[in-house]
Amino acid sequence: MSKTIPAITQKQVAALLKPRPRDSHKGMFGTAVVIGGATGMIGAALLAGRAALKLGAGIVHVCLLAEHAPAVDMVQPELMLHRAEEALRLPEPDVIAIGCGMGGSIAAYKLVYEALRLDCPLVLDADALNLVARHIDLQDDLRQREVPVLITPHPAEAARLLGSSAAEVQAARGKAAQQLARQLNCGVVLKGASSVCVTRAGRTFVNRTGNSGMSAPGMGDVLTGMLAAFIAQGIDADDALLLAVHLHGAAGDALAKQHAGIGMTATEVTEWARWLLNQWNA
Repeated sequence: MSKTIPAITQKQVAALLKPRPRDSHKGMFGTAVVIGGATGMIGAALLAGRAALKLGAGIVHVCLLAEHAPAVDMVQPELMLHRAEEALRLPEPDVIAIGCGMGGSIAAYKLVYEALRLDCPLVLDADALNLVARHIDLQDDLRQREVPVLITPHPAEAARLLGSSAAEVQAARGKAAQQLARQLNCGVVLKGASSVCVTRAGRTFVNRTGNSGMSAPGMGDVLTGMLAAFIAQGIDADDALLLAVHLHGAAGDALAKQHAGIGMTATEVTEWARWLLNQWNA
């Protein structure tokens, strides 16, 4: 794969970043909405929301499906928490990230169904992808969208979407990612060692950052939040895909250099991603 698919480079993605004006305010950096967090999985949506905030989105709403969802994130009180049914009534989001810890309930299906009809960019992760895989109508809606959608499947989720097996996906990762992009009219990151990215414009890249320490809970949620952050700030969805994936892995590599490869956490990756982003932007 490395001989035929170009690798994302730091120089390539750092060139997408621009310094912020001195007289800026939060409204200039976009509004991101994260939808997910069913009972027992609230942390997934909070991780995505925290990542969106710390990677630069100006305003972040997190909408939770859990019956007894918290009213505030005591670790990150800057986030605005809502009941899931309020998600699609929030004014003019610049991006919606949906699926982190969402579950497969009827309520979850309805939220994905409605989100696909909104005129704003979407990031679909985790349970949103499983719902799309199970419902032909959602696949049709996804294909018909003109506004950008990014999807973030791991091999098993990709297999469900393609009607194949995880082993078949892993045996031809580049081909599987390209097939997903064509069939569903979206940008794709097929996660895993050497993640494969296919842009909506049809360009394919492999990412060489990241390490085995990132095989830990919540890493995908953080990536979803990072994607939402960059789109909210006005970066083109194709560019946001490459930037977020490369930076996410680079943050894990920075942590590994601190001898934190075993026991690495998604929260730590968010912190290091913020630090690297500021270094690259300097």
